[in-house]
Amino acid sequence: MNIIAIALKEMKSDLRDKRAFIFMILFPLALVLILGTALSQAFNNDMTIDDSYVLYKIDTSNEQSAAFKQFAANAEKSGIHFKALKKDQDGKKEVKEQRYTAYVEVKDGGIDLYGNEENSIEFNMVQGMLSTFVDKYNVAMEVAKVNPQQVENLLRASKHDYIQETSLHSQKQPNSIDYYAISMTTMIVLYGSISASYLIRGERMRNTANRLVAAPIKTAEIFVGKILGTVLVHTICVLVVIMSTKYFFDANWGDHLLLVLVMLVSQILFAISFGLGVSYLTKTEAASRAIIMVVIQVSCIVGGTYFQNGSGEGFVNVSPLTWMNNGLIKLIYTNDIGASLSVIGLNVGFSILFLGTAIVLLRKREGL
Repeated sequence: MNIIAIALKEMKSDLRDKRAFIFMILFPLALVLILGTALSQAFNNDMTIDDSYVLYKIDTSNEQSAAFKQFAANAEKSGIHFKALKKDQDGKKEVKEQRYTAYVEVKDGGIDLYGNEENSIEFNMVQGMLSTFVDKYNVAMEVAKVNPQQVENLLRASKHDYIQETSLHSQKQPNSIDYYAISMTTMIVLYGSISASYLIRGERMRNTANRLVAAPIKTAEIFVGKILGTVLVHTICVLVVIMSTKYFFDANWGDHLLLVLVMLVSQILFAISFGLGVSYLTKTEAASRAIIMVVIQVSCIVGGTYFQNGSGEGFVNVSPLTWMNNGLIKLIYTNDIGASLSVIGLNVGFSILFLGTAIVLLRKREGL
């Protein structure tokens, strides 16, 4: 009962500070709206390829010339425009100066293709189309040796959709609002370590620590009650942020909302434990606040809070925000429950470490 009473007292005390409570809610929501709107293009994975223009020169028989011209006409449907080389033009020079994607010479012995490395994507498309054309033409010529009447039917039956789009990535990817809804929520949770550093130090600053120790309450009950109350207050803030981004900004929090909340509660426990641990490791309020602020800012920069991290490997993994953001994204967009359990394990493990440090140092001092 003492633990519950202390937890309720801590909750009332925290909720009484309306400025801090509103900051914990409005600050992440404002950043989600600002960054999510301003950086929306950074999360657009679509790539548009403009139409390509190819010069060609024909030095061959009428049969091969006619087949190539038919191919060139069909290629127009795919955005590849073939232009005949004029007398005053140098095909290779035109390509070198990037006025055309490629230059094609159609000869009796085959097709010569010249391209520019600067237009590698467009050039590869043209190269693939020409390769398809050559294969079909060679097959037609072999058929003509056996049954000339079937050549026209063969060419007519050939499909002319030379370019096909195939997505190699899942369509379920976070857009800017989705991403910043996650990253701002985890960021504001980590900011909770600042208030946690005042959990016990605040009692000493208000000269109420001695009265708590003199009361018929165990030190462990005080410790657990204050942590529980703070965890509940931060959980309320997180719930408000999640619901606001979900219903007002249409952010995607996935189908495992309860597990998402469990992950965030484990991070809240980590943040509070970290703040408590630092407060016991430092002698002054200024020192603990400075250390916590440095850790938070470095974690935000390294952990992809403001800008999305590409690899998520190496040094960036030292940030608690990296494993939180990545774990939430994997859970929401790939239903990777294993990743979320790993993140919960990390948060709980570090929480035990910091709380253990605080408890050891608490026992060495008189009072709180």
